[in-house]
Amino acid sequence: MSGRRLESGGRIDRAKPVTLRFDGRPISAFRGDTLASALLAQDERLVARSFKLHRPRGVFSAGAEEPNALVHLRAGGRHEPNARMTQIEAYEGLLASSQNAWPSLRADFGAVAGLASPALGAGFYYKTFMGPLRSTRFWMLCEAAIRRAAGMGRPPRDPDPDAYEKVNGFTDLLVVGGGPSGLAAALAAARAGAEVTLVEQDFALGGSLLSEPIGGAHDALLIPMRAELEAAPNVRILTRTTAFGAYESGVFGLIERLSDHHTAPPPGQPRQRYWVMRARQAVLAAGAIERPIGFAGNDRPGVMLAGAMRAYLHRFAVQVGAKIVLSGASDDLYEVAADLAASGAEVTLCDARAEAPQTLIDAMREAGVSHRLGWAVAKSQGAREIEGATLVAVDAEGRALGPMETVRCDAIGVSGGWTPAVHLWSQRFGKPIYDQARDAFLPRPVGRDQGIRAAGRMAGAETLAARLKSGAGASAAAVTALGLQPADIEDVVDSSPTPRFCETGAPGRLRWVVRTDGAPFGKSFVDLQHDVTLSDVDQAYREGYVSVEHLKRYTTTGMAADQGKTANMLALARMAWLRGATIPEAGTTTFRPPYTGVAIGALAGREVGRRLRPVRRTPLHDLHEREGAEMTEVGAWMRPWWYRASGADLVEAYVAEAAHVRDYVGMVDVSTLGKIAVQGPDAAEFLNRVYVNGWKSLAVGRLRYGVMLREDGFVMDDGATARLAEHEYFMSTTTAQAAKVLSMAEHLLQTAWADLKTHVTSVTDEWAAIAVAGPNARALLSSVCRGADLSRDALPNNHWTEATLSGAPIRLHRMSYSGELAYEIYVRSGYAQAVWSALRAAGAPFQLKAYGTEAMGALRIEKGHIAGAEIDGRTTLRDLGLERMASRRKPFVGGVLKNRDALFDPERPRLVGLRIRGEAGAQSGSLVFPKKGALEGHGDGWVSSVAYSKTLGGHIALALVARGPDRMGEEVRVVNFVGEQELSAEIVSPHFYDPDGTRQNG
Repeated sequence: MSGRRLESGGRIDRAKPVTLRFDGRPISAFRGDTLASALLAQDERLVARSFKLHRPRGVFSAGAEEPNALVHLRAGGRHEPNARMTQIEAYEGLLASSQNAWPSLRADFGAVAGLASPALGAGFYYKTFMGPLRSTRFWMLCEAAIRRAAGMGRPPRDPDPDAYEKVNGFTDLLVVGGGPSGLAAALAAARAGAEVTLVEQDFALGGSLLSEPIGGAHDALLIPMRAELEAAPNVRILTRTTAFGAYESGVFGLIERLSDHHTAPPPGQPRQRYWVMRARQAVLAAGAIERPIGFAGNDRPGVMLAGAMRAYLHRFAVQVGAKIVLSGASDDLYEVAADLAASGAEVTLCDARAEAPQTLIDAMREAGVSHRLGWAVAKSQGAREIEGATLVAVDAEGRALGPMETVRCDAIGVSGGWTPAVHLWSQRFGKPIYDQARDAFLPRPVGRDQGIRAAGRMAGAETLAARLKSGAGASAAAVTALGLQPADIEDVVDSSPTPRFCETGAPGRLRWVVRTDGAPFGKSFVDLQHDVTLSDVDQAYREGYVSVEHLKRYTTTGMAADQGKTANMLALARMAWLRGATIPEAGTTTFRPPYTGVAIGALAGREVGRRLRPVRRTPLHDLHEREGAEMTEVGAWMRPWWYRASGADLVEAYVAEAAHVRDYVGMVDVSTLGKIAVQGPDAAEFLNRVYVNGWKSLAVGRLRYGVMLREDGFVMDDGATARLAEHEYFMSTTTAQAAKVLSMAEHLLQTAWADLKTHVTSVTDEWAAIAVAGPNARALLSSVCRGADLSRDALPNNHWTEATLSGAPIRLHRMSYSGELAYEIYVRSGYAQAVWSALRAAGAPFQLKAYGTEAMGALRIEKGHIAGAEIDGRTTLRDLGLERMASRRKPFVGGVLKNRDALFDPERPRLVGLRIRGEAGAQSGSLVFPKKGALEGHGDGWVSSVAYSKTLGGHIALALVARGPDRMGEEVRVVNFVGEQELSAEIVSPHFYDPDGTRQNG
């Protein structure tokens, strides 16, 4: 292969040279080049290695269908694997490196796999490493090695420094494809007054027109169309944008590459933008993909699609070889041959058809092209590059008819016809239909107008004039559906250049060149990236994998990064030929999004880091940090875990904080509790239905603890609700279940209980809450609260009152989570910091200390209060010792299914306490086993919550144990298999501290 840059021509900007680097070597290029064209211009032949056999690979195409030329792009956090050279714009400072090769591209040790290729056929790993005579352990060892070898590129390791955006777009008409038919469709709709969005994955509009000679008749068509669209105020043009997915209701997924043609995005600009485009109508003009031909050695560097050769010649001014052989069976090949010959190349054209129009034969003679009818390439010659081609006379099915002849060449261009890019259409409407005359799958008709129309080569239009008319016709239908008057673009259609040679546009039929028995002459590749050969397809057929989906997975055809864009049609045709069936009978694979690979960052947009999982902060957050709190995430909230002033580490601090609450007084931020306003004449009835206990008798000024069940009878949440007025209640939920409780309440009120005159409103953010607990709690609050009597008789447990604190109105709930004399202060969020600071200032005489969530958890474990660890979605009221709360006089959610027989199984784990013997503490999740017996299975239960209690002088735990209440005093083993820990414990009541409630009711 002797690639070179022509002295003139091309659509590159020769006034803007750039230098890029490939595998550390400098490569000269121009603005308008791609990495592929820049390498071809410098005769860089070997650019990649195949996946399985590590065979040498060169540039094969000029677009998104490229199966070979995949590289690592950029470095550090911007590193991107499996980037297609054919889509990478050349820019100053571009860094690219080869992948799937070690230690280097030219000297790849992985190429030794080629020596073992006879044993590495389809499904070799199943046959080699699995079977009745091979152990599972043997397969596991082999699987580890196989997984290490898998994968084409090296994933990025560093954080991505770039930003991405998500955008919702709306348009009257979305046109996908900026080729002739797409331009015609967009122009017609724009002239009709529709809002148009034109999407093109390339960095320039034009499609196949860009592969025509510059300055000719095709430019006379392209340039005015492009100029009119760019000037139209109702047209949005998105180049460098791929439509990767088509969904219902006119929704399309688009990825716009804003900065991939720069070393880094300009300041403030995202790298890529993800559009969720909602289109009232859509025209899909995605074009067609040229097919390869199966012959021996069709994977060597220098074998390319013929259309790609022409694209590199006219668009990039790159001649891919000095002596070129073209092989195929279509009229398109003649235009490629004539253009390559005009550039100075020595061209041999092998047309596998027995006959061709005389105009084409005469044109080849005039162009100096060596022309052979009824011949095709049977083998390529060479090692890492093309050195020659073996030609053979063939019949209509590609079978060899006579002796072979070898000619010298450095490049081979192939054209097996064209495959319409029906991917987006099929994502939306399913399997395409096969058109025998065109030898192609086309979009199938749909029963009614779905708002999506196909146009151009994608719809089977072959000639340029037909493509323009197809685009204009699809646009007219879309515009009519929008209620607008179609516009005339006959001036554009009539300006279509006259075909150079003839007007047949006959499709190609040559798929492979094989021996008389149908076997290939050597390794004839179907899927170039995954090293799938015609022989692999034949083997799949012999072994019964005749379904297209089975063929795909058994041979891995079409499962590479290109998703079979060049491979699938050849594989389908081969299987159909083997079965003696038609291609439609053989079937097609399923097209799914994305059309090409999509960066995960683009899908994530700005929802990364804290934007991915938003953090909620209480109104007191800043004060906690200033007071030395170590914060922790609790659901979406940041809460004070422990205070550094209390100890050197978590354990020392929480033990000290919990003990201090027992002895003096402490305060903790509980603003994260869910808070729901329940209002309306039927509010009491609503509460009666969602809680298991009764609520209609609750008086104003009182509050009550309640438990909710799911519909299946399992405990969902618990909390306290205060009655503020006759028709108004203030419900509190756990932090974790706040959203779920609100969602359930809204759902029930809008569906099953729509007759209830009640509404619920989340007021979580409106109110801050501070719990004050300990023997000195009443004295402290009495010293700072105004307007309320806090004596035991005036404010007993489970009552609330209003007061002011530091000038702020508050509501004071007398209730205890810790088991101590305790109060919860509810204050509007804006006053929260003032109230906390006032308590802090007044607390010194009472030895007030702040405590965190870890100490709060230890206090509730001592008291035996249940929490999220016990309400894990698997426990019932009976399991938790709360069955007596459930009313027998009213219905409530879950009231029926909680009585299922299985939920009363005596062996069900039920809540108990554990006193751990020794100095070591248990771990949550540890299993509980009897004192004697084998440590097998899941034991009798598990530990749900653990703590060290300074008050009790040892480690304690809450656990759910089979027949737990009947086993008080029994010694059991607490086993943590992961941590290799075994402890001894005594089963006791879960209410370790003040079981009679003397302290909290004092």
